[in-house]
Amino acid sequence: MTVSLMKRPASKRIRILLVDDHPIVLSGLRNSLSSQARFEVVGEAANATQAIHLAKERKPDIILMDISMPGMNGLEATRILRKEARNAKVIILTMHNNKEYILEIIRAGAWAYILKDTSPAELSRAIERVHAGETFFSSSVSQIFVDQYVKKPDIQESPETRSLTSHEARIISLIGSGMGRREIAQTMHLSVRTVDSHRARIMKKLRLRTVADIVRYAIKEGFADVR
Repeated sequence: MTVSLMKRPASKRIRILLVDDHPIVLSGLRNSLSSQARFEVVGEAANATQAIHLAKERKPDIILMDISMPGMNGLEATRILRKEARNAKVIILTMHNNKEYILEIIRAGAWAYILKDTSPAELSRAIERVHAGETFFSSSVSQIFVDQYVKKPDIQESPETRSLTSHEARIISLIGSGMGRREIAQTMHLSVRTVDSHRARIMKKLRLRTVADIVRYAIKEGFADVR
């Protein structure tokens, strides 16, 4: 008797568009990411206008975007891409560790904010986390975010906020500080599945669609770090 063995389908690679006006940065990113089997660089753009065009044409999963570029900057481009390439998630990769930039970029619709001096391993984790539907911030960026926007003593409670349980409010604050679902589970001593259930209820109560929307909600409502 002949037994036919079926091959398991290969995992789909994460398609990445690179956007930076410095050729040496593009080259370094391309070489680093292309060396990893789970990533595929599908295009490179030297400015925001070109990035928007390529995003529509190549349909990337992730767009690694610089902020400071001639002409349209990364902030403006992110706002446009949120409407013009809805399936692509923008990761800001920049040298600017500035709280005003962080707030504006998150409001514009970016899923992650990574500093250019980050390690290749952290960049890879950020791409994978964002592709999985989570937000990500470099550790130093996360601390600025927590200090300036999350740990506010005066929460302005809307009716939606008042409908949240203490666990849900805590999860919003941790998501806002850049934590992923596994980190939240460890911090709150819950299972990942329980965190996912809480997160789904949060989005239903607040009428939000994505984890990035939860981050923007945390900023808008001035969520404190609920202990």
